[in-house]
Amino acid sequence: MQSVVQVVSFLEKYHLTLSTAESCTGGLMASLMAEIPGSGGVLDSGFVVYSPEAKQICLGVNQMTIERFGLTSEEVAREMALGALKMGHADIALANTGLAEADGSMDGVQCFACAMRVNDHEGVISETLKFEGERNEVRYAAARYALLQLPYYYERLRIL
Repeated sequence: MQSVVQVVSFLEKYHLTLSTAESCTGGLMASLMAEIPGSGGVLDSGFVVYSPEAKQICLGVNQMTIERFGLTSEEVAREMALGALKMGHADIALANTGLAEADGSMDGVQCFACAMRVNDHEGVISETLKFEGERNEVRYAAARYALLQLPYYYERLRIL
């Protein structure tokens, strides 16, 4: 996919609704979707959860997961995606957590997860990438990346 317009069309084609669970991107995924005419038919909900408490209360992220792997980890992103799937009415959920500005090697590191109801169970996949740039450049690039990866995530989850 090359554009968020194509993501909306993809969701419409497959009769899917999306929920987002965003930490570092702070709602940018949902906002980018909302910019597209017709997105109201495919965007179910968006959760912005920065703090550990918000991740736990709003999405059911386990405190032990946060303590063991860190607040900005793939494991937390996976639980965020599954939580968004459970808390909303969407068919598929995208999650993001990471550091848009940090000292050292973690600067720009972003964790993504996608969860989907597959037949009678919920599947989840995740990945971690590093983005270059200033804080808001990283946030925007991460939000756009996650949305444009949605068809790829969908295909991977369908075969689980």
